[in-house]
Amino acid sequence: MDDLLSLKLAALADPTRRAIIARLAQGEATVSELRKPFPISQPAISKHLKVLETAGLIERGQAAQSRPRRLRIDALEETAAWFEQVRSLWSDSFDRLDALLDTAGPQQGEQ
Repeated sequence: MDDLLSLKLAALADPTRRAIIARLAQGEATVSELRKPFPISQPAISKHLKVLETAGLIERGQAAQSRPRRLRIDALEETAAWFEQVRSLWSDSFDRLDALLDTAGPQQGEQ
């Protein structure tokens, strides 16, 4: 998992980290604010944040001593672009299959 996309996808595979991303989509937040909805320890939330930071999905701010985290929209856009590319390939493949099936017409025994 050396490439950044793999790191992003691995980070997003965890439901707690996805919830953190969803919260940060509303605006930056401190570690203690991010921890509130979860029944986990401070070290555990810090580990989740570290994974998200390493993947480039969030960054640390510099507001006094609180160091709030904020979402990196550009990193999410890159990931979404990859998904869109894959979706487009699948969609094109299904369109070609539909066209092939349409040209094949009904098989023997079908009416």
